Amino acid sequence: MQGTKAAIKETGREMPHILVVDDEKSICELLEITFRKEGHRVEIAHSVEAAKRKLESQIFDIIISDIRMPGAGGVDLLKFSKEIAPGSFFLLITGVPTVETAIAAINSGADRYVIKDHELVDQLRRAVHEVSESLRWKKEAGYLRRELRRLTGLDNIIGQSPNMKAIFDMIQTVAPQSSRVLITGESGTGKELVARAIHENSLRSQAPFITINCGAFPETLLESELFGYMKGAFTGANENRQGLFQAAHGGTLFMDEIGNMSLTMQVKLYRVLQEGKVRPIGSTEESDVDVRIIAATNKEFEKEIAEGRFREDLYYRLSVIPIQVPALRDRRVDIPLLARHFLERFRKTMEKPIEGISPEAMTRMEAYDWPGNVRELENTMERAVALELGKEISLRVLPDRIAGYSRSSLGATGSLVAELPDEGLDFEKEIADAERRYLQAALAKADGVRTRASELLKISYRSFRHYAKKHGL
Repeated sequence: MQGTKAAIKETGREMPHILVVDDEKSICELLEITFRKEGHRVEIAHSVEAAKRKLESQIFDIIISDIRMPGAGGVDLLKFSKEIAPGSFFLLITGVPTVETAIAAINSGADRYVIKDHELVDQLRRAVHEVSESLRWKKEAGYLRRELRRLTGLDNIIGQSPNMKAIFDMIQTVAPQSSRVLITGESGTGKELVARAIHENSLRSQAPFITINCGAFPETLLESELFGYMKGAFTGANENRQGLFQAAHGGTLFMDEIGNMSLTMQVKLYRVLQEGKVRPIGSTEESDVDVRIIAATNKEFEKEIAEGRFREDLYYRLSVIPIQVPALRDRRVDIPLLARHFLERFRKTMEKPIEGISPEAMTRMEAYDWPGNVRELENTMERAVALELGKEISLRVLPDRIAGYSRSSLGATGSLVAELPDEGLDFEKEIADAERRYLQAALAKADGVRTRASELLKISYRSFRHYAKKHGL
């Protein structure tokens, strides 16, 4: 046994994480001792409901479950696991083997069916060993394939909610086309991931995918970035420079925050989209460009058009295929999936032995409204993994705005109902904490652009700078 542990330590391989589910405590204890001795991390549950709670907060490579238990049975757990953890290997065991239960197990997607007899432990050890080897080979042989999928962005778009499944279907439908796409949604929802997925699954995938944040450049600089310039066109133009339209020729140009583009630049962009030609600043010659445009914005274009801040003709040029990415609060069912995804990523990069998320912490995260959307959840999980000292993410390491958040604490008007402790509180500290939370939320929602953050808070940019300096942001 020591040799086995030494081999595990020597190879540096992480052994599969196992969940054992059986109402017989003796079976659970026997299997837990057996597989822990072989280096596995093992969790046990004595009911399907208990197992479901563990699956919602932890990631398991292998699930071993009895078929017949009081209440819900192993087949019910199998169906649940296929929804929430489809990558887990599922072994069903039974002490009353029948043709009917075997057929039900196979039809429900069980990977293995094992009979409870005197060879149970040996059979399960062989099965777990085979699964362990299979997982190792998949990890090694499939590295390039996973890396390719990572680059396409598909693996980074996590979700099983109906509106996210609709987006996956839309990506597959529109990717082979060359039509322009307009992606709308709040900041932090993953608009660029959708754009990258469309590109990488299109016929243009071997050509460049170039991004530009239109809100990060003043008008004159944005024009030179998009169209390029000739030497001597303006002060500082010491050489000819290719614009992003030309650099993206044959590929895709992703124009983020296009709603922040000035009306003058909108006219110039409309002309390029209409004629398919660009003319660098300072040049008298035009050149053809073949570029698929995918634009994105967090603004409501109907309002922008009505108030004269965005050209209606340009909107129709861009919005050939519109895609609306939902806010995280509108797909709460995906919060546990995303949280576990980020937990798995950060615990590996930080080499932390964190196995899951406590039910209390998960409940608060599911209740929170996430104004910064997926980006805020990602940052929260990175912080939590960095600070957590135990085996699971606890309330203690969540930010106060989340750990202390409860949707039921909202009054009928939606305002927070203040609760004053019997011993009182430090009023100035509470106000300062609230200021900091709102500043952080506004910055997250505005992608770090401070002028936009000040607009969200309905304060002047000068006041925003004052508060940001006060709180060290």
